Parts: sequence; C-alpha cells; structure tokens
Amino acid sequence: QVQLVESGGGLAQAGGSLRLSCAASGGTFSLYTMAWFRQAPGKQREWVATIASGGSTYYRNSVKGRFTISRDNAKNTLYLQMDSLKPEDAAVYYCAADRTVFLFQNANQYDYWGRETQVTVSS
Repeated sequence: QVQLVESGGGLAQAGGSLRLSCAASGGTFSLYTMAWFRQAPGKQREWVATIASGGSTYYRNSVKGRFTISRDNAKNTLYLQMDSLKPEDAAVYYCAADRTVFLFQNANQYDYWGRETQVTVSS
C-alpha cells in the first residue's frame, strides 16, 4: 500500500512560482508512474502532468513550458515546479501513483492518491 502526502501549496501572485512536493512511502517509488492532477471549484478533476518510472514526462498543453514534473527516487519524492502561474491554475492539486498506467491522463488509471494541497493564484 502506497501512501502519498502532498505539500508546498499556498498563495502566489500571477506570474509567480510554487513548488509542490509529494512524499511517497510503502512501496518501491522508482517503479511507479507518478502524476499530478488538479480540480478547481465547480470543475472536474483534470490531469496536469505525468512522469514515468523511466523518467519520461508528459504535460497538458496549458501548462507546457510553465510547469516541470520531476522525481527524486532516492528521496521517494515527486515534485511539480509551477512557474508563470496564472489565475486559472488555482485548484486543489493531487499527486497520484500506479505501477501500470496505459492512459496517463486518465485518473482511473491510478490506484493511489494523496489528499490534496491547495494552490491559490491572485491576479
């Protein structure tokens, strides 16, 4: 059983930066595909980015060039560096994990989820 704990959310101004972290325990972190999802009030949860166990990365179009997903397998930690933040990035953010993911944008592909961390962006 994998446990995921997010941290690093908070308030940023538009154009600013935040870094989210997701600490994993209970599994062999390096073997897991990891992802970030987000959900804004009144909207469906949406996929943000994925990093595969081998290090390949994938991003939704609206965050390409602004967000960077990375992982430190020695520290069992996933990161999301968010730069050039926009008000539309405001949401609760979740990290997710699974050993086998075929459709990395699909939340149903991930068995393990963190609780959430809030990101607020002021304009």
